[in-house]
Amino acid sequence: MNALNRSGPYSTTSQICRPSSFSRQPPRVLIVDASPPSWSEMSTTLCEALDNFLTLASSLEEPCRLPLLSLYALSRQHECLLPFVQVRGNLARLRCCVEELRSLPREGFINAPRGELLKQAVLDSLQQFKQYTRHSTAPNQANTNVSVEVTLVTSLPGHGVVRQLEARLKNTDLVSLRRLLVVHISTAGREDADLWGHDTPSPETAQNAEDMLTLGTEIDLQEVDNSVVAMEMMLKAWLHDQAGDREQLHLLLPPGLNSGNTPRHGPRAGPVYVKCDIEERLLSPALLPLTPYLGVKTDSPKDFLVPANSLASQSPPPQTLRVIKALHADGVCESVLYGLPLIVRPTTCWQLDWEDMENNQHLFHALCRTLRARDWFLLVRSEPAVGGFTGGVCSHYLLQPSASLTLLLKPVANRELLLPCQLPDSNQDPPPDALNIIQGCLDQLELDTLFNPLSLRSNLYQHLVTREALSRPSYPYKTQQHLRRDQPRPAAQQPKQQQQCGQSQRGSSRVRVAVAPFPSAPPPPKISRLALTTSGSSQATAKPLGCCEDHDRLMFL
Repeated sequence: MNALNRSGPYSTTSQICRPSSFSRQPPRVLIVDASPPSWSEMSTTLCEALDNFLTLASSLEEPCRLPLLSLYALSRQHECLLPFVQVRGNLARLRCCVEELRSLPREGFINAPRGELLKQAVLDSLQQFKQYTRHSTAPNQANTNVSVEVTLVTSLPGHGVVRQLEARLKNTDLVSLRRLLVVHISTAGREDADLWGHDTPSPETAQNAEDMLTLGTEIDLQEVDNSVVAMEMMLKAWLHDQAGDREQLHLLLPPGLNSGNTPRHGPRAGPVYVKCDIEERLLSPALLPLTPYLGVKTDSPKDFLVPANSLASQSPPPQTLRVIKALHADGVCESVLYGLPLIVRPTTCWQLDWEDMENNQHLFHALCRTLRARDWFLLVRSEPAVGGFTGGVCSHYLLQPSASLTLLLKPVANRELLLPCQLPDSNQDPPPDALNIIQGCLDQLELDTLFNPLSLRSNLYQHLVTREALSRPSYPYKTQQHLRRDQPRPAAQQPKQQQQCGQSQRGSSRVRVAVAPFPSAPPPPKISRLALTTSGSSQATAKPLGCCEDHDRLMFL
């Protein structure tokens, strides 16, 4: 296989991969070698693992991790059991395909060349993908991904399968092939015998094929045990983000004192960058359509408690956790714990008797002291509520002791949620120059003997104030008036509203008439009263008295 045949957009795109994007998940083709008698050794485990995986993958919410899937079976000839279909929301069709694969004959012996069947299955899957992308009108990820990944599962010797594929595919057009993975299912009690029929190459031919092509560059080989769990993990590798064209994380370290010029790393005057990739360890339960009473969340005590089916005024029943196993603290990996922790303390419920509460305090204290002395954790499982559905999903938690009279409750991942993780071997020592650089950087850090989260600030308060200020309108009352004024009104309601508005205006005018306003005109000039005189001067004082009476009457009004 020539490397130029596989050059394409897969090696030219340079976008940063983010774990939540999954924008370049490739379509998948699964080719199963179901030729007897080797098919009888792995058919049960492979079909069960495939059924479990497709049930999980088709139920996952956004983002789409497995857009398209096609399945081929190799027996006396290659047969397409499932053309390219969308995985999400298509569980019924996927399970029918698994049942059809399970019904293939397991007995007998096929003495036919296998290399040609493998080649035809790979080329037919590539041709089917080209036709699907050419005629597909739905906006899915097949239109953005121009390459497909092919996985071949077989119980035949893996190196022989790789040599056959490399020899027969080296002169073919493989531009749309992103990756070809050969998965060898190792079965116990069977030697790597000659099961290739008349198609087995001679030792000289096999040696020449290895000289021309390098194993692992064009075709990858993976050894998997013949167990349901191992095959599930092999298939769950498809759920990882596959768009790793660039590094995903830069770890910034302070410059070290002894990190000067080195022959390999050059000058180190500035900070040290360690470039990393990130990978999911498990699937979040929020991606699955779970009911709220499964107890898979610990975001708050309300999420953890069992909801009450009775009146709203009654308190929910207590959650029951059954202790199923004790674990050594050193044997628990932190990567399998998720969610927010909850603190468990002895109850102070006032409805208990004083003697029962005191005995419960003593038992809780003894449990914490014993677990801490033995350095143990407790693995617990949620029990269904009384009268509830017993066939639901159960959750598992880990109880960790502390120096105080409390326990720490954290959810722990289970088999269905775990994703495969390839951990590199750390037994080898790093080069001395790299070790000196990292040690010099770490020596510049401040070392605290006790972690205090109160010393950390995230600028959350200021962010919330700024966000609220930006979302608040400048003139809220005026904006509401404009909204009410611009809002269209039905034609049947407009006359009634206008009539009500007219009545309100007349009512308001009557109110304004009932209340006497202040006089807008200036008051009349003040007239001084004349002093009382004798009867002879009564005609001279009559007119001023009349004026005063008119003025008093006007003031009274």
